[in-house]
Amino acid sequence: MLALRDVTKTFGARVAVDHVSLTVERGSTRVLLGSSGSGKSTILRLILGLLRPDGGQISVDGGMGYVVQEGALYPHLTARQNATLPARAEEWTAARMAARLDALAKLVGLEPALLDLYPGELSGGQRQRVGLARALMLDPPVLLLDEPLGALDPISRAELQTHLVGIFRELGKTVLLVTHDVREAFLFGSTITLLNNGRVVQEGTFEDLARRPAEPYVAEFLRAQAPPPNMTAYL
Repeated sequence: MLALRDVTKTFGARVAVDHVSLTVERGSTRVLLGSSGSGKSTILRLILGLLRPDGGQISVDGGMGYVVQEGALYPHLTARQNATLPARAEEWTAARMAARLDALAKLVGLEPALLDLYPGELSGGQRQRVGLARALMLDPPVLLLDEPLGALDPISRAELQTHLVGIFRELGKTVLLVTHDVREAFLFGSTITLLNNGRVVQEGTFEDLARRPAEPYVAEFLRAQAPPPNMTAYL
């Protein structure tokens, strides 16, 4: 489980996270939705311990894997070396690392030949799959994803979206995914937390937000992006 209780974070006079409370139950997927500057990525950095909150409490049940745009790979390391970094830090044996990477490559859809290439030789989607494999290497119970598909072309993005939904379902991990994309939130999130100016505006399913907006901003935000056909019934 992952929980934030009345968490705040300021940068000078700017309130980045404004008394945010949320709970992600074990094995569920939660989407943090909002425009740029709404506090989404700051919340992830607080959970990871990269920032310290000014107030409130954060609790995480177990280890965490972290995925960002383009995988944030080291350019001087091969895909194989990037993916196995956490295992090497834990001093796993070569045999154990090889077996784990083989299983993860199949899971995330990486062809074995790609593992010996450098990030600059991979497509954006392939780099993201390597980043996902690295985040899953130690089998953490919690997976955090910060705009993981934002830098991809539409075709690669749609393909990875579908693939990730299957992976989340298969692994049953606690997932917190950040996006500004309404379509992506609709696809990934059984529960969506909509943020604006660092505060939680509304939580619920997409249908809850679309049909019962807590305030005008909710409806305005959802309508700002053209929805796919299967969302139009809600708007």
